[in-house]
Amino acid sequence: METLEDARAGLMAALSHRGAPSSDMDLNPGVSFPPGRTLRPAAVLVAVQMTGGAPHVILTKRSSALKHHPGQIAFPGGKVDPGDSDATAAALREAEEEVGLPRDAVEVLGVLPGHETVTSFTISPVLALVHRPFEVRPEPGEVDEAFLVPFTHLADKARYSVQSRRWRGEQRHYFTVPWGPYYIWGATARILRGLAERLPV
Repeated sequence: METLEDARAGLMAALSHRGAPSSDMDLNPGVSFPPGRTLRPAAVLVAVQMTGGAPHVILTKRSSALKHHPGQIAFPGGKVDPGDSDATAAALREAEEEVGLPRDAVEVLGVLPGHETVTSFTISPVLALVHRPFEVRPEPGEVDEAFLVPFTHLADKARYSVQSRRWRGEQRHYFTVPWGPYYIWGATARILRGLAERLPV
């Protein structure tokens, strides 16, 4: 994946690959979601841009002051609001709000199967390419930092490991794909792992 066109070809192949939605419980077959819960729609932007001659993915470190997932690594994204026409519109809006990514700099390629979280969201991962540089402006109060991870690192399934921790009295397993000082895990790592599994070898 040395060029943006290489990344485009890989992402388009991933979109054409049939597969089931993923879940935070994929690695926890003995644990189930409570019955009758209401899922809230959300969307994230998996945005790939060229930096330093290679494609990179834009990620954020959420503010430590947030109620949900404080300090965690995430894609730009959030809840689908009533004013959003669809998940793609929500992902583009959130990326512009959270990191200053202009919508006219983004080429949307498609949407991967959804991911269900333990916090009762169903996330639509929107794959996109960023065609020009932009000034990164983390949104105060929501994003502490925006950073880039090489696409080749995230596309390599060997970079992922399974770890676990106690959650609500049970041991929960999850994927991780660390990069430098950033501990990428949970739903973000699971979505990235699902993407890596769909990319051509």
